[in-house]
Amino acid sequence: MMTAIAALCLPADTQAQSIRAADIISAEVIPGWRSEDGTHMAALHLRLADGWKTYWRAPGELGIPPRFEWNGSQNISAVRLLWPRPVVFDQLGANSIGYVGELILPMEFTLRDAGAPARLATQVELGVCETICVPVSLDVSAELAPSASAPDPAITAALADRPQPAGSAGLRQVTCTVEMIPQGIRLTARMEMPPLSDREFAVFELSDKSAWISDTATEREGGLLTARADIIPGGDAPFALERSDLRITILGEDSAVEMRGCPSG
Repeated sequence: MMTAIAALCLPADTQAQSIRAADIISAEVIPGWRSEDGTHMAALHLRLADGWKTYWRAPGELGIPPRFEWNGSQNISAVRLLWPRPVVFDQLGANSIGYVGELILPMEFTLRDAGAPARLATQVELGVCETICVPVSLDVSAELAPSASAPDPAITAALADRPQPAGSAGLRQVTCTVEMIPQGIRLTARMEMPPLSDREFAVFELSDKSAWISDTATEREGGLLTARADIIPGGDAPFALERSDLRITILGEDSAVEMRGCPSG
């Protein structure tokens, strides 16, 4: 059973173009189950109209990053979003990363009292695109009962579709080099690993979301995959790359892998 209350709104200029929110996207919560460790697994289920798409946590140069506010929630102390594998699509000649048609986003909640009900109340801001892009705001709420114990198949399928650890894909070695450029750095990662598919796309992420990261140039030569991107820090403070903080995701056509950290090479 799925339960939620979702209120959607679009900016006034978009409404003037006769685009109705209800015609673009719908949202609900799959309430999920209470785990033996006391956490609660649920999911946000988004359905998009034909031809419309929304974005992954790292949306690409032209994408709109999703934002979540959890202030109205009760008996929830922490949230972990477990993003399933996205796809790479062309947007105005640049690569963007996200989901077409549907997204089931598993959400793992750490509770203050594992034996008590919890209330999920969140405001989600998303970019939604077809031939134009519009920001959409969703107010979503649901009750998470402690008695729910059976795993939901839709959530378990989304969890299984997450990027896998790079070691499981045969990663043998990864090294990174850094080159200074005006205003920032150029980061090059070299990964010895078998191909995931004919087309591969690498994504660099840092926990500092104020840093701008360019579209990644990804090249394959035999067993060596090379990915390169420019990183421009936000603000005026000196920038130093914390290699252990770097997350690299390699997206293939039917699978994806993820690794943390990148030693110097």
